[in-house]
Amino acid sequence: MSVSNYERILPDARRRFLTFDQAEMIRRFSLKHDELYLYLPFIGQTHRIHRSSGLVEWLDKDGIPHEADFNSALSVYDVLCCSKPDCALSGQFAPINSVAKNYHTQNLGGSVFDSCPAFLSLNPDRLEQALLSLGGIREGKGDIACRINTFPFLPIRIQFWEADDEFPASLQILWDLNTLDYLHYETTYYVAGHLLHRLRELMAEDSYT
Repeated sequence: MSVSNYERILPDARRRFLTFDQAEMIRRFSLKHDELYLYLPFIGQTHRIHRSSGLVEWLDKDGIPHEADFNSALSVYDVLCCSKPDCALSGQFAPINSVAKNYHTQNLGGSVFDSCPAFLSLNPDRLEQALLSLGGIREGKGDIACRINTFPFLPIRIQFWEADDEFPASLQILWDLNTLDYLHYETTYYVAGHLLHRLRELMAEDSYT
């Protein structure tokens, strides 16, 4: 059976992680750590990276570990291994193709997020509650708008407009102008994909009924 690119990328990223200076990761991002793990919050969940194997796991509310999925693991590896030593936020937000204006961005991500505005518009109150539960702060334009931290040091802004008689529902994700000092352009799609996955999970929880 052939192995897909996705199946190759994650083990390669795990092995590559082990070649980087973990002490520098700890210093750069003030990571909590012990002899076995580095700890890094990501979109409302604590993730831990095994210092000897590179395995990324997330901890549920009971502290039980679960292996991280592709989007979250690749996001964690990229920010820890590939961020610039002097990375710093600008405090200004823009769509990703404006942030990455010097990159060949056409069609990257394709229709990955096409169905999301319609889904999120099914219950706007739950959407706002989900964003606030992730530490969101109301900010920006739209019927619902929040700034949230993906990682503790990397905020994004979510702006959502409900459908009306003229326009369908619309979702916009804005990124700090210096985001690519922290992540590769391609990785912003992994981060956004994991965020939308988390919003779907939170909006479906019984506590929101």
